[in-house]
Amino acid sequence: MRRLAFGLLLALGLALAQTDKLKACFIYVGPIGDIGWTHAHDQARKKAEAALPWLETKYVESVPEAQVVPVIDRLVGEGCRVIFATSFGYMDGVLEAARKHPDVIFGHASGFKRAPNVMTYMADFYQVYYLNGLMAGALTKTGKVGYVGAFPIPEVKRHINAFALGVRAVNPKASVYVKWINAWFDPAKAREATEALMSQGADVFAFTEDTPTVVQTAARKGKYSFSHYSPMLKFAPDHVVSGQLVHWEAIYIDFLKKVKEGVYTSKNLQDVDYFWLLKEGAVELGADYGVPINPKHVSLLKAARMKVGGKEVPVYDRVMALLKDMSSQAPTFDPFTGPLKDRKGVVRIPAGRKASLQELLTMEWAAPGVVGDWPGEPK
Repeated sequence: MRRLAFGLLLALGLALAQTDKLKACFIYVGPIGDIGWTHAHDQARKKAEAALPWLETKYVESVPEAQVVPVIDRLVGEGCRVIFATSFGYMDGVLEAARKHPDVIFGHASGFKRAPNVMTYMADFYQVYYLNGLMAGALTKTGKVGYVGAFPIPEVKRHINAFALGVRAVNPKASVYVKWINAWFDPAKAREATEALMSQGADVFAFTEDTPTVVQTAARKGKYSFSHYSPMLKFAPDHVVSGQLVHWEAIYIDFLKKVKEGVYTSKNLQDVDYFWLLKEGAVELGADYGVPINPKHVSLLKAARMKVGGKEVPVYDRVMALLKDMSSQAPTFDPFTGPLKDRKGVVRIPAGRKASLQELLTMEWAAPGVVGDWPGEPK
């Protein structure tokens, strides 16, 4: 009888262990159907939950940045042990909430302020933007490339600068015209900005906004564009050239596994920062997943030439060679390698060294060839 009772207790204990799930909750600044930033985070949430049977998730969408603290309070009350806040503007609110809930683990996307229970993370596109810039420089006929920017924060400026450096590596006389819309999700403003840039002569487009509006608006006038965050080839199959695609799940799965294993706790995150790039598989060059360049435009890029080390090479070959290099475990090329001057002629990265992570995260200067307002530009 005692053996039977022991067996029942053992079975009950195993069952409880199997249902002891880790609850991770996600706070989004936009709607999950935006096809951009929030959509990509939510796709990654689903992939993490599918990959980790002990994981339970919940999300809240369209949370204004000023409202993040009460939303965190509510999620903690609902049993969330890990909370990911996925907007730069949540940063100070996350730090405030982390002090109120010292036993909860927080992850803040795109931020730079940490605490014992707050880590930071970013799947960054600057390498991919440089590659797309090479293609944009090859495809523009007017020498004017358009960029619709969300907010003038270091993340977006870093990406525009990498894009402009790529454009000028192929076409030294080309310029990148920038218009800010001061919104992450505003299709109407994105359309107006795209049309305004076209009126200035721009014939190739990249952007940071969370819908395919720029892609669709450019395609209606026969202009090239690049996807952002999610594949947008289906919205303009004849005009999307490539793009920058994200795999947030690479970060979420790695981090959550380490929380489950006890590697990361609410006491040791002060120095934990995931700044993952091509080599970690957190981002991808692509018009679609597994399609680095739209096949319809490959012949144009093979015909276009650029100089590398004094030798002319096809732009297509250069893009693919750099993609392979930067995806390797020991890349030899980085777009932000000195000597680099800003558009005012000030040396920002000395010869012979790469920009540090801190320089990347706080970048305010504008690269040569960038045209337009640049709030916060150093004097």
